[in-house]
Amino acid sequence: MTESPTQSRLHLISSLSLVGLIMLCVAWELVLAPLRPGGSWMVIKVIPLLAPLAGTLRRNIYTLQWASMLVLLYFIEGVVRAWSERGLSQWLSGLEILLSALFFFCAIFFLRPYKQEAKKLAREAIAKASAHHEH
Repeated sequence: MTESPTQSRLHLISSLSLVGLIMLCVAWELVLAPLRPGGSWMVIKVIPLLAPLAGTLRRNIYTLQWASMLVLLYFIEGVVRAWSERGLSQWLSGLEILLSALFFFCAIFFLRPYKQEAKKLAREAIAKASAHHEH
């Protein structure tokens, strides 16, 4: 399947938002507004985001599917912290919400043509098997 220019842009935005989310989490918990002065163990929250990075950059369909679900945890964290914290952490939470939502929607819309093609092939295979079975 040939990738459209729109899909290329969606992939680029999803990749950049994932890298941005990783950088935000590290900077937030080590430098910008850690829970404790000098850095926080909360920086480990970046580890799950590293798992889909290579697959996302390589346009791996399976990786983008599960990463789009994983990133929702970061969206939820952003919402909770935006509601419960004040000052810089509240602003960083807003950025976390934005980056995770951006990744989610761009990944979903990037994957959409692939999912449609897979459904079409499945329907054709079922129709072919059904026609073969009738003879």
